[in-house]
Amino acid sequence: MSIRSERLLVITFALAILPAFAEDAPMFRGNVAHTGVYDAAGVTKTPKVKWKFQTGGRLISSPAIVNGTAYIGSFDGNLYAVDAERGTVKWKFETQGAVPSSPAVAGGLVYFGSYDGNFYAVDAATGKKKWSFQTEGERRFAAKNLNGILPEKETMPDFWDFFLSSPVVWEGKVYFGSGDGNIYALEAVSGALRWKFKTGNVVHTSPAISNGTLFMGGFDTFFYALNATTGEEKWRYKTGEDLSIHNQEGITSSAAVADGIVYFGCRDSHLYFLEAETGRRITEFFGGGGWISNSPAVKDRRIYFGGGSDGRFQWLDSKTGAAIYSLNIEAGTFASPAIAGNLLYVATFNNELKAFDLSAHNVVWQFSTGSPQRGAAATFGANAEPGPLQPLNFYDDRVGAMVNRLNGGIFLSSPVVVGNVVYIASTDGVLYALTE
Repeated sequence: MSIRSERLLVITFALAILPAFAEDAPMFRGNVAHTGVYDAAGVTKTPKVKWKFQTGGRLISSPAIVNGTAYIGSFDGNLYAVDAERGTVKWKFETQGAVPSSPAVAGGLVYFGSYDGNFYAVDAATGKKKWSFQTEGERRFAAKNLNGILPEKETMPDFWDFFLSSPVVWEGKVYFGSGDGNIYALEAVSGALRWKFKTGNVVHTSPAISNGTLFMGGFDTFFYALNATTGEEKWRYKTGEDLSIHNQEGITSSAAVADGIVYFGCRDSHLYFLEAETGRRITEFFGGGGWISNSPAVKDRRIYFGGGSDGRFQWLDSKTGAAIYSLNIEAGTFASPAIAGNLLYVATFNNELKAFDLSAHNVVWQFSTGSPQRGAAATFGANAEPGPLQPLNFYDDRVGAMVNRLNGGIFLSSPVVVGNVVYIASTDGVLYALTE
Protein backbone atom coordinates (compact mmCIF):
# COMPACT_ATOMS: atom_id res chain seq x y z
CA MET A 1 0.00 0.00 0.00
CA SER A 2 1.34 3.44 -0.87
CA ILE A 3 1.95 6.13 1.74
CA ARG A 4 -0.83 8.19 0.17
CA SER A 5 -3.26 5.27 0.43
CA GLU A 6 -2.33 4.67 4.06
CA ARG A 7 -2.99 8.31 4.86
CA LEU A 8 -6.37 8.17 3.15
CA LEU A 9 -7.26 5.05 5.15
CA VAL A 10 -6.35 6.72 8.44
CA ILE A 11 -8.32 9.86 7.55
CA THR A 12 -11.33 7.80 6.52
CA PHE A 13 -11.23 5.83 9.79
CA ALA A 14 -10.79 9.00 11.86
CA LEU A 15 -13.88 10.52 10.25
CA ALA A 16 -15.82 7.30 10.70
CA ILE A 17 -15.27 7.13 14.45
CA LEU A 18 -17.11 10.40 15.00
CA PRO A 19 -20.52 9.53 16.46
CA ALA A 20 -23.56 10.18 14.30
CA PHE A 21 -25.41 11.73 17.23
CA ALA A 22 -23.84 14.08 19.77
CA GLU A 23 -25.49 12.15 22.58
CA ASP A 24 -24.07 8.75 21.61
CA ALA A 25 -22.03 6.93 24.28
CA PRO A 26 -19.49 4.97 22.21
CA MET A 27 -17.25 3.67 25.02
CA PHE A 28 -16.88 3.14 28.76
CA ARG A 29 -17.31 6.43 30.70
CA GLY A 30 -18.48 8.21 27.55
CA ASN A 31 -15.17 9.55 26.21
CA VAL A 32 -11.45 8.77 25.96
CA ALA A 33 -10.65 10.90 29.03
CA HIS A 34 -13.20 8.87 31.07
CA THR A 35 -14.77 11.88 32.79
CA GLY A 36 -18.14 10.14 33.08
CA VAL A 37 -20.02 13.19 31.75
CA TYR A 38 -22.77 12.65 29.15
CA ASP A 39 -24.23 15.29 26.81
CA ALA A 40 -27.80 14.24 27.50
CA ALA A 41 -31.02 15.44 29.11
CA GLY A 42 -31.24 12.40 31.36
CA VAL A 43 -34.19 11.34 33.51
CA THR A 44 -35.27 14.12 35.88
CA LYS A 45 -38.19 12.43 37.66
CA THR A 46 -39.15 8.97 38.89
CA PRO A 47 -38.50 6.70 35.91
CA LYS A 48 -40.50 3.96 34.30
CA VAL A 49 -39.03 0.92 32.62
CA LYS A 50 -39.09 1.58 28.88
CA TRP A 51 -37.93 -1.97 28.27
CA LYS A 52 -35.74 -4.66 29.74
CA PHE A 53 -33.65 -7.18 27.85
CA GLN A 54 -32.76 -10.54 29.42
CA THR A 55 -29.46 -12.24 28.59
CA GLY A 56 -28.36 -15.72 29.63
CA GLY A 57 -25.72 -14.62 32.13
CA ARG A 58 -24.62 -11.89 34.53
CA LEU A 59 -24.16 -8.38 33.20
CA ILE A 60 -21.06 -6.64 34.52
CA SER A 61 -20.24 -4.92 31.24
CA SER A 62 -21.52 -1.35 30.80
CA PRO A 63 -23.39 -0.68 27.55
CA ALA A 64 -22.20 1.43 24.63
CA ILE A 65 -25.02 3.23 22.80
CA VAL A 66 -24.40 4.24 19.17
CA ASN A 67 -26.78 4.98 16.30
CA GLY A 68 -29.81 3.61 18.12
CA THR A 69 -28.16 0.35 19.20
CA ALA A 70 -27.03 -0.74 22.67
CA TYR A 71 -24.00 -3.07 22.77
CA ILE A 72 -23.25 -5.07 25.91
CA GLY A 73 -21.30 -8.18 26.90
CA SER A 74 -22.70 -10.98 29.08
CA PHE A 75 -21.34 -13.81 31.20
CA ASP A 76 -23.17 -16.17 28.85
CA GLY A 77 -20.24 -15.56 26.46
CA ASN A 78 -22.09 -13.31 24.02
CA LEU A 79 -21.84 -9.72 22.94
CA TYR A 80 -25.36 -8.43 22.25
CA ALA A 81 -26.61 -5.70 19.94
CA VAL A 82 -30.01 -4.50 21.20
CA ASP A 83 -32.37 -2.04 19.54
CA ALA A 84 -32.20 0.96 21.87
CA GLU A 85 -35.78 1.99 21.12
CA ARG A 86 -37.55 -1.38 21.39
CA GLY A 87 -35.25 -3.52 23.54
CA THR A 88 -35.16 -6.34 20.98
CA VAL A 89 -32.04 -8.22 19.94
CA LYS A 90 -30.50 -7.32 16.58
CA TRP A 91 -27.70 -9.87 16.72
CA LYS A 92 -25.37 -11.61 19.13
CA PHE A 93 -21.76 -12.69 18.74
CA GLU A 94 -20.56 -15.77 20.64
CA THR A 95 -17.16 -16.09 22.29
CA GLN A 96 -15.80 -18.99 24.35
CA GLY A 97 -15.73 -17.09 27.63
CA ALA A 98 -17.58 -14.56 29.78
CA VAL A 99 -17.63 -10.97 28.49
CA PRO A 100 -17.48 -8.46 31.38
CA SER A 101 -15.55 -6.00 29.18
CA SER A 102 -17.50 -2.87 28.24
CA PRO A 103 -17.44 -2.49 24.45
CA ALA A 104 -16.20 0.49 22.43
CA VAL A 105 -17.74 1.40 19.08
CA ALA A 106 -15.81 3.23 16.36
CA GLY A 107 -15.56 3.19 12.59
CA GLY A 108 -18.43 0.74 12.22
CA LEU A 109 -16.76 -1.83 14.49
CA VAL A 110 -17.39 -2.97 18.07
CA TYR A 111 -14.31 -3.80 20.19
CA PHE A 112 -14.30 -5.88 23.38
CA GLY A 113 -12.42 -8.53 25.32
CA SER A 114 -13.49 -11.97 26.54
CA TYR A 115 -12.33 -14.37 29.24
CA ASP A 116 -11.41 -16.75 26.40
CA GLY A 117 -8.22 -14.67 26.09
CA ASN A 118 -9.17 -13.03 22.81
CA PHE A 119 -9.85 -9.42 21.94
CA TYR A 120 -12.46 -8.97 19.20
CA ALA A 121 -13.58 -6.51 16.55
CA VAL A 122 -16.99 -7.26 15.03
CA ASP A 123 -19.13 -5.40 12.52
CA ALA A 124 -21.47 -3.07 14.38
CA ALA A 125 -24.32 -3.59 11.91
CA THR A 126 -24.17 -7.36 11.43
CA GLY A 127 -22.16 -8.86 14.31
CA LYS A 128 -19.80 -10.61 11.90
CA LYS A 129 -16.21 -10.95 13.10
CA LYS A 130 -13.76 -8.55 11.49
CA TRP A 131 -10.71 -9.81 13.37
CA SER A 132 -9.56 -11.21 16.71
CA PHE A 133 -6.30 -10.90 18.62
CA GLN A 134 -5.05 -13.55 21.03
CA THR A 135 -3.45 -12.28 24.22
CA GLU A 136 -1.19 -14.39 26.43
CA GLY A 137 -4.30 -15.48 28.37
CA GLU A 138 -6.87 -13.92 30.66
CA ARG A 139 -7.03 -14.49 34.43
CA ARG A 140 -8.09 -12.87 37.67
CA PHE A 141 -5.70 -11.47 40.24
CA ALA A 142 -4.62 -14.24 42.64
CA ALA A 143 -2.73 -14.31 45.93
CA LYS A 144 -2.31 -16.24 49.19
CA ASN A 145 -4.44 -15.41 52.23
CA LEU A 146 -6.43 -13.11 49.96
CA ASN A 147 -8.39 -10.59 52.06
CA GLY A 148 -7.52 -12.71 55.10
CA ILE A 149 -9.41 -15.76 53.83
CA LEU A 150 -8.39 -19.32 54.70
CA PRO A 151 -6.59 -21.59 53.75
CA GLU A 152 -3.75 -19.19 54.51
CA LYS A 153 -1.15 -20.87 52.27
CA GLU A 154 -3.40 -21.46 49.27
CA THR A 155 -3.14 -19.20 46.23
CA MET A 156 -6.69 -18.20 45.31
CA PRO A 157 -8.29 -16.02 42.61
CA ASP A 158 -9.85 -12.79 43.81
CA PHE A 159 -13.65 -13.02 43.50
CA TRP A 160 -13.79 -9.23 43.93
CA ASP A 161 -11.87 -8.86 40.64
CA PHE A 162 -15.09 -8.35 38.70
CA PHE A 163 -14.12 -6.52 35.54
CA LEU A 164 -12.10 -6.94 32.38
CA SER A 165 -10.39 -3.96 30.78
CA SER A 166 -12.67 -1.95 28.52
CA PRO A 167 -11.08 -0.61 25.32
CA VAL A 168 -10.51 2.93 24.13
CA VAL A 169 -10.19 3.81 20.44
CA TRP A 170 -7.96 6.78 19.58
CA GLU A 171 -6.33 7.87 16.33
CA GLY A 172 -6.69 4.58 14.51
CA LYS A 173 -5.62 2.35 17.40
CA VAL A 174 -7.49 0.44 20.08
CA TYR A 175 -6.04 0.14 23.60
CA PHE A 176 -6.80 -2.25 26.48
CA GLY A 177 -5.23 -4.09 29.41
CA SER A 178 -5.15 -7.83 30.08
CA GLY A 179 -4.93 -10.41 32.82
CA ASP A 180 -1.62 -11.45 31.23
CA GLY A 181 -0.14 -8.24 32.67
CA ASN A 182 0.21 -6.40 29.37
CA ILE A 183 -1.20 -3.16 28.07
CA TYR A 184 -1.90 -3.50 24.34
CA ALA A 185 -2.20 -1.13 21.39
CA LEU A 186 -3.61 -2.67 18.19
CA GLU A 187 -4.37 -1.26 14.78
CA ALA A 188 -8.11 -0.61 14.92
CA VAL A 189 -8.74 -1.57 11.29
CA SER A 190 -6.67 -4.77 11.11
CA GLY A 191 -5.98 -5.89 14.70
CA ALA A 192 -2.22 -5.89 14.08
CA LEU A 193 -0.11 -5.38 17.19
CA ARG A 194 1.34 -1.86 17.36
CA TRP A 195 2.96 -2.26 20.78
CA LYS A 196 2.55 -3.91 24.17
CA PHE A 197 3.82 -2.83 27.58
CA LYS A 198 4.51 -5.35 30.35
CA THR A 199 3.43 -4.53 33.91
CA GLY A 200 3.95 -6.58 37.06
CA ASN A 201 0.51 -8.18 37.36
CA VAL A 202 -3.09 -8.32 36.12
CA VAL A 203 -4.41 -5.17 34.39
CA HIS A 204 -8.21 -4.97 34.49
CA THR A 205 -8.61 -1.20 34.56
CA SER A 206 -9.53 0.66 31.41
CA PRO A 207 -7.18 3.13 29.70
CA ALA A 208 -7.83 6.87 29.60
CA ILE A 209 -6.10 9.02 26.98
CA SER A 210 -5.37 12.73 27.09
CA ASN A 211 -2.90 14.79 25.03
CA GLY A 212 -1.35 11.68 23.49
CA THR A 213 -0.72 9.97 26.83
CA LEU A 214 -2.36 6.75 28.02
CA PHE A 215 -3.08 6.42 31.74
CA MET A 216 -3.91 3.21 33.62
CA GLY A 217 -2.96 1.18 36.67
CA GLY A 218 -2.97 -2.47 37.67
CA PHE A 219 -2.76 -4.99 40.48
CA ASP A 220 1.02 -4.49 40.71
CA THR A 221 0.17 -1.27 42.67
CA PHE A 222 1.71 0.98 39.98
CA PHE A 223 -0.04 3.61 37.92
CA TYR A 224 1.45 4.16 34.45
CA ALA A 225 1.61 6.99 31.94
CA LEU A 226 2.63 5.77 28.46
CA ASN A 227 3.15 7.48 25.14
CA ALA A 228 0.00 6.32 23.33
CA THR A 229 1.73 6.29 19.95
CA THR A 230 4.89 4.37 20.87
CA GLY A 231 4.11 2.63 24.19
CA GLU A 232 7.14 4.23 25.79
CA GLU A 233 6.84 4.81 29.54
CA LYS A 234 6.68 8.49 30.50
CA TRP A 235 6.38 7.93 34.26
CA ARG A 236 4.96 5.58 36.87
CA TYR A 237 3.54 6.18 40.35
CA LYS A 238 3.67 3.73 43.27
CA THR A 239 0.51 3.40 45.39
CA GLY A 240 0.25 1.90 48.85
CA GLU A 241 0.70 -1.74 49.84
CA ASP A 242 -1.23 -3.87 52.30
CA LEU A 243 0.89 -4.18 55.42
CA SER A 244 -1.48 -6.80 56.87
CA ILE A 245 -0.22 -9.31 54.22
CA HIS A 246 -3.83 -9.97 53.18
CA ASN A 247 -3.14 -8.74 49.64
CA GLN A 248 -5.83 -6.07 49.70
CA GLU A 249 -3.95 -3.84 47.30
CA GLY A 250 -3.76 -2.81 43.68
CA ILE A 251 -5.56 -0.44 41.32
CA THR A 252 -8.99 -1.46 40.08
CA SER A 253 -10.29 2.07 39.44
CA SER A 254 -9.97 3.38 35.89
CA ALA A 255 -8.57 6.89 35.65
CA ALA A 256 -10.29 10.12 34.65
CA VAL A 257 -8.32 13.04 33.19
CA ALA A 258 -9.33 16.71 33.27
CA ASP A 259 -7.51 20.06 33.29
CA GLY A 260 -4.05 18.49 33.39
CA ILE A 261 -4.82 16.24 36.37
CA VAL A 262 -5.32 12.47 36.38
CA TYR A 263 -7.57 10.98 39.08
CA PHE A 264 -7.91 7.35 40.16
CA GLY A 265 -8.84 5.31 43.19
CA CYS A 266 -6.99 2.41 44.77
CA ARG A 267 -7.55 -0.51 47.12
CA ASP A 268 -5.30 1.30 49.59
CA SER A 269 -8.39 3.51 50.24
CA HIS A 270 -6.96 6.61 48.56
CA LEU A 271 -8.10 8.71 45.64
CA TYR A 272 -5.00 10.13 43.97
CA PHE A 273 -4.56 13.45 42.17
CA LEU A 274 -1.47 13.35 39.92
CA GLU A 275 -0.07 15.91 37.53
CA ALA A 276 -0.74 14.35 34.13
CA GLU A 277 2.46 15.57 32.51
CA THR A 278 4.93 14.55 35.23
CA GLY A 279 3.20 12.11 37.61
CA ARG A 280 3.86 14.43 40.54
CA ARG A 281 1.39 13.84 43.37
CA ILE A 282 -0.74 16.94 43.86
CA THR A 283 -2.76 15.55 46.73
CA GLU A 284 -4.66 12.46 47.84
CA PHE A 285 -7.89 11.80 49.70
CA PHE A 286 -8.20 9.02 52.27
CA GLY A 287 -11.45 7.09 51.87
CA GLY A 288 -11.68 5.79 55.43
CA GLY A 289 -10.35 2.28 54.91
CA GLY A 290 -12.59 0.86 52.16
CA TRP A 291 -11.44 0.22 48.62
CA ILE A 292 -12.06 2.90 46.00
CA SER A 293 -12.71 0.68 43.01
CA ASN A 294 -15.02 2.79 40.89
CA SER A 295 -13.87 5.43 38.43
CA PRO A 296 -14.46 9.08 39.38
CA ALA A 297 -16.59 11.51 37.42
CA VAL A 298 -15.24 15.05 36.90
CA LYS A 299 -17.21 18.20 36.07
CA ASP A 300 -17.03 21.92 36.90
CA ARG A 301 -14.10 21.62 39.33
CA ARG A 302 -15.77 18.83 41.21
CA ILE A 303 -14.80 15.16 41.40
CA TYR A 304 -17.33 12.50 42.40
CA PHE A 305 -16.64 8.94 43.61
CA GLY A 306 -17.78 6.32 46.09
CA GLY A 307 -16.24 3.68 48.33
CA GLY A 308 -16.65 -0.06 48.06
CA SER A 309 -17.81 -0.67 51.62
CA ASP A 310 -18.45 2.46 53.70
CA GLY A 311 -21.73 3.54 52.10
CA ARG A 312 -20.46 7.07 51.46
CA PHE A 313 -20.29 9.01 48.20
CA GLN A 314 -17.85 11.93 48.16
CA TRP A 315 -17.65 15.25 46.31
CA LEU A 316 -14.23 16.93 46.31
CA ASP A 317 -12.65 20.03 44.84
CA SER A 318 -10.90 18.68 41.74
CA LYS A 319 -7.90 21.00 42.18
CA THR A 320 -7.21 20.80 45.91
CA GLY A 321 -8.91 17.58 47.02
CA ALA A 322 -10.80 19.46 49.72
CA ALA A 323 -14.00 17.71 50.82
CA ILE A 324 -17.16 19.51 49.69
CA TYR A 325 -20.01 17.13 50.38
CA SER A 326 -20.59 13.57 51.53
CA LEU A 327 -23.71 11.55 50.75
CA ASN A 328 -24.90 8.43 52.53
CA ILE A 329 -25.89 6.01 49.74
CA GLU A 330 -26.41 3.18 52.26
CA ALA A 331 -24.28 0.71 50.33
CA GLY A 332 -20.92 0.29 48.68
CA THR A 333 -20.50 1.00 44.99
CA PHE A 334 -18.21 -0.60 42.42
CA ALA A 335 -20.10 0.89 39.47
CA SER A 336 -18.76 4.22 38.23
CA PRO A 337 -20.97 7.32 38.50
CA ALA A 338 -22.42 9.21 35.54
CA ILE A 339 -23.34 12.89 35.19
CA ALA A 340 -25.89 14.32 32.76
CA GLY A 341 -27.19 17.86 33.12
CA ASN A 342 -27.51 18.62 36.80
CA LEU A 343 -28.02 15.03 37.91
CA LEU A 344 -25.53 12.52 39.25
CA TYR A 345 -26.39 8.82 38.77
CA VAL A 346 -24.96 6.28 41.23
CA ALA A 347 -25.57 2.50 41.10
CA THR A 348 -24.98 0.55 44.31
CA PHE A 349 -24.08 -2.93 45.49
CA ASN A 350 -27.59 -3.18 46.99
CA ASN A 351 -29.26 -3.14 43.54
CA GLU A 352 -30.34 0.51 43.67
CA LEU A 353 -29.78 3.27 41.11
CA LYS A 354 -29.99 6.73 42.67
CA ALA A 355 -30.22 10.12 40.93
CA PHE A 356 -28.91 13.09 42.94
CA ASP A 357 -29.39 16.79 42.26
CA LEU A 358 -25.91 18.34 42.12
CA SER A 359 -27.14 21.70 43.45
CA ALA A 360 -29.68 20.70 46.08
CA HIS A 361 -27.70 17.60 47.21
CA ASN A 362 -30.88 15.55 47.47
CA VAL A 363 -32.17 12.29 45.98
CA VAL A 364 -34.43 13.09 43.02
CA TRP A 365 -35.40 9.47 42.42
CA GLN A 366 -34.22 5.91 42.86
CA PHE A 367 -34.82 2.68 41.00
CA SER A 368 -34.33 -0.85 42.28
CA THR A 369 -34.38 -4.27 40.63
CA GLY A 370 -36.02 -5.47 43.86
CA SER A 371 -35.82 -4.67 47.55
CA PRO A 372 -32.35 -3.73 48.85
CA GLN A 373 -32.59 -6.84 51.01
CA ARG A 374 -32.99 -9.17 48.04
CA GLY A 375 -29.31 -9.52 47.22
CA ALA A 376 -28.36 -9.87 50.87
CA ALA A 377 -31.08 -12.43 51.53
CA ALA A 378 -29.91 -14.49 48.59
CA THR A 379 -26.48 -14.54 50.18
CA PHE A 380 -27.10 -14.98 53.87
CA GLY A 381 -30.69 -16.16 54.24
CA ALA A 382 -34.08 -14.50 54.58
CA ASN A 383 -33.31 -12.78 57.88
CA ALA A 384 -30.04 -11.24 56.76
CA GLU A 385 -29.51 -7.49 56.85
CA PRO A 386 -28.11 -5.73 53.76
CA GLY A 387 -24.46 -4.78 53.97
CA PRO A 388 -20.96 -6.10 53.34
CA LEU A 389 -20.22 -9.81 53.32
CA GLN A 390 -20.19 -11.41 56.74
CA PRO A 391 -16.84 -12.79 57.94
CA LEU A 392 -16.99 -16.31 56.54
CA ASN A 393 -13.41 -17.50 56.85
CA PHE A 394 -13.10 -20.28 54.29
CA TYR A 395 -12.61 -19.46 50.62
CA ASP A 396 -15.33 -21.80 49.34
CA ASP A 397 -17.90 -20.21 51.67
CA ARG A 398 -16.99 -16.72 50.52
CA VAL A 399 -17.21 -17.69 46.85
CA GLY A 400 -20.60 -19.31 47.40
CA ALA A 401 -21.85 -16.22 49.18
CA MET A 402 -20.66 -13.97 46.38
CA VAL A 403 -22.25 -16.15 43.68
CA ASN A 404 -25.58 -15.98 45.49
CA ARG A 405 -25.26 -12.23 45.82
CA LEU A 406 -24.56 -11.84 42.12
CA ASN A 407 -27.44 -14.12 41.17
CA GLY A 408 -29.73 -12.04 43.38
CA GLY A 409 -29.08 -9.03 41.14
CA ILE A 410 -26.77 -6.15 42.04
CA PHE A 411 -25.28 -3.28 40.05
CA LEU A 412 -21.64 -3.58 38.97
CA SER A 413 -22.35 -2.15 35.52
CA SER A 414 -22.15 1.66 35.31
CA PRO A 415 -25.13 3.80 34.25
CA VAL A 416 -25.05 5.30 30.74
CA VAL A 417 -27.18 8.30 29.77
CA VAL A 418 -28.26 8.96 26.18
CA GLY A 419 -31.04 11.44 25.43
CA ASN A 420 -33.74 11.05 28.06
CA VAL A 421 -32.91 7.41 28.76
CA VAL A 422 -30.67 5.88 31.42
CA TYR A 423 -29.31 2.41 30.60
CA ILE A 424 -28.21 0.19 33.48
CA ALA A 425 -27.41 -3.53 33.63
CA SER A 426 -27.75 -5.90 36.58
CA THR A 427 -25.99 -9.11 37.53
CA ASP A 428 -29.37 -10.83 37.20
CA GLY A 429 -28.66 -10.65 33.46
CA VAL A 430 -31.08 -7.85 32.60
CA LEU A 431 -30.30 -4.63 30.71
CA TYR A 432 -32.80 -1.91 31.69
CA ALA A 433 -33.76 1.20 29.75
CA LEU A 434 -35.30 3.80 32.07
CA THR A 435 -37.15 6.93 30.94
CA GLU A 436 -39.60 9.50 32.28
